[in-house]
Amino acid sequence: MERRTFIKTASVAAAASAVAAPAIAQTAPEVKWRLTSSFPKSLDTIYGAAEIFSKAVAEMTDNRFQIQVFAAGEIVPGLQAMQAVRDGTVEACHTASYYYVGIDPTFAYGTAIPFGLNSRMQNAWQFQNGGMELMNAFYAKHNIYAIPAGNTGCQMGGWFRKEIRTPADLNGLKMRIGGFAGRILQKLGVVPQQVAGGDIYPALEKGTIDAAEWVGPYDDQKLGFNKVAPFYYYPGWWEGGAMLHNMFNVARYNALPANYKAILLNASHHAHTWMQARYDAQNPAALRQLVAAGTQLRPFSLEVLEACLKATNEVNAETAAANADFKRIMDHANAFRGEQYLWWQVAEYTYDTFMIRSRARG
Repeated sequence: MERRTFIKTASVAAAASAVAAPAIAQTAPEVKWRLTSSFPKSLDTIYGAAEIFSKAVAEMTDNRFQIQVFAAGEIVPGLQAMQAVRDGTVEACHTASYYYVGIDPTFAYGTAIPFGLNSRMQNAWQFQNGGMELMNAFYAKHNIYAIPAGNTGCQMGGWFRKEIRTPADLNGLKMRIGGFAGRILQKLGVVPQQVAGGDIYPALEKGTIDAAEWVGPYDDQKLGFNKVAPFYYYPGWWEGGAMLHNMFNVARYNALPANYKAILLNASHHAHTWMQARYDAQNPAALRQLVAAGTQLRPFSLEVLEACLKATNEVNAETAAANADFKRIMDHANAFRGEQYLWWQVAEYTYDTFMIRSRARG
């Protein structure tokens, strides 16, 4: 009797195992991807977000879905990450969409547009107001699907060898500046230079460029810009809330089971939150150290900001007239920005202004 019971139990267990194994294999296949970053390993926050993302994907799949991260230049140069995904050289990249405005200016809206949304507004637009769907409809034309995966917050205005008091001081300046903002500054006489993060310092040191913007105090201190340019300006009006993305090759993304797609979404969200939290935590101390070491902190004058806003509106209108994708997304984002600032001026701005004044009074 006991022998018959044992045989029956073993047979049922074996049958269950035979049914379960293919089901598990189907829903949790072993997948190995490569992800190229647009950033050097030395920038532990903006590069590190890709590693945070990769680690989360592995942990949520018991290491069945592994994404190996490569720094800029290890597979392709940092400013060619999107093209590598588009062409199928790699399955994924972590990058700033606005690096690719030379292909189409609409790419700018994935990261930041001059005088655009701050980081909280970016989140609201992308995740709750259709921005992510609009951008992915555009990205699909380039064979990519993207998920937000990081934000720097409002950036600094950059490092300059000379003071910028009026718009005339910008004329003839060779400046490293990413994305769509270079087109704006061209109207004010700036000669924009597209230079990858790891190449900025030597260009500034050798005088190949006269000014450079990157992110903010924490990264800028790591890159040593204070050693080769004394004036540090704010705010970076071209990047009020610069958003990073994980971009995936459409065919490779679509081939994944639904649960792996959900894991990519949630791991990206994790990296997204981690990046800005880390920047917000690290920037104050870095700014103190830069100023203590002799950095001359300067705000852009109202005259400079007004001239840049005027140039921005002109370039936006010119670009929208020639590019239907740009116009569609611009109109959507601008309408959302107007509503956001209606709310922002009531509670957020009032609270922050009071607290800043209170801090100044001690």
